[in-house]
Amino acid sequence: MPILKSSFTPPRPLSAASLQTIMPALLRKPSLRERPHKEILELADGDFLELFWSRPTTQEQTGSQLAILTHGLEGSHQSAYIVGLTRALLHAGCSVLTWNMRGCGEERNRLRTWYHSGKSDDLRAVVNHAVTKFPNHSLSLIGISVGGNIVCKYLGEEGACAPSNITRAVAVSAPLDLEGSAKVLSHPSRSLYMRYLLKPLRARMREKAQRFPDYFDISGLESIRTFYEFDIRFTAPTHGFKSVHHYWESSSGIHFIPHITVPTLLVSALDDPFLSPTCFPKSLANSSQLIHLETPQHGGHVGFVDSFRLKTTWLERRVVEWCKVRGEEIFANGDYVVVPSLRS
Repeated sequence: MPILKSSFTPPRPLSAASLQTIMPALLRKPSLRERPHKEILELADGDFLELFWSRPTTQEQTGSQLAILTHGLEGSHQSAYIVGLTRALLHAGCSVLTWNMRGCGEERNRLRTWYHSGKSDDLRAVVNHAVTKFPNHSLSLIGISVGGNIVCKYLGEEGACAPSNITRAVAVSAPLDLEGSAKVLSHPSRSLYMRYLLKPLRARMREKAQRFPDYFDISGLESIRTFYEFDIRFTAPTHGFKSVHHYWESSSGIHFIPHITVPTLLVSALDDPFLSPTCFPKSLANSSQLIHLETPQHGGHVGFVDSFRLKTTWLERRVVEWCKVRGEEIFANGDYVVVPSLRS
């Protein structure tokens, strides 16, 4: 499938990648009308995941579609981009399941391990649980940033064996080549982003060292400045990888995309300050009937803000459209409007 022409056009004052990346993260505060229902999913290794279920607020809007949203690095079900997408999908009549990766939620995970950029087995557990709970629902998998990489890895691993309920997938601003992305973010020009990303990771390691003092040595933690330093020191050895390069290579979604068997949309801005050129699988998209690559010129990292109002974003409308939820009627002048009924 040829690379898609994108409809995203930001207001000229908001076209800079830095503004698109930082502004929605700092200024957007979307909220839901009703608090999601929390469920604890126990895992085979003795750990657990926090799941949050949301359904459309009116019976006539309730259909048979379920979207599973996977957040990015150190995010959660409360991240602004997850709440915004949840709200848009709910307004379109789609039920939503968000979940927190290990250690990213309201409760500390039990084991000394946590999540990482290729931990697709936890997504597999979430999907299998959702299929068991709602066997007649069609599923859309939506991953943001690292979550997008995990979605692609999971779907590629499953291949033709993926649950037949899964009908669509979206990966947004996904670092599909983890090593390439890490190298880009190690540039001095990206130091602001790295400080922001490493702050919660350092806090995580201090908490882990407090509970598992015999396993973690966090001396020199504050001097870590790149993902290479963090992953070679903590992520790779703790999660059983032979080296940091083994971790990056075996966890990068780019290697699994050729085996995906459901229609998948990859949305990444060409000016994304987190991504390397190797994170844009142009040749794969050109040779596939299932992989659709949309690369707006602007948009930053998980930005795609097309209005100063920040009520909705182009990304939210694009995801609703791609997942074939009837979303074209719920937006008017960048805001929501009420519709009497929506198809399932």
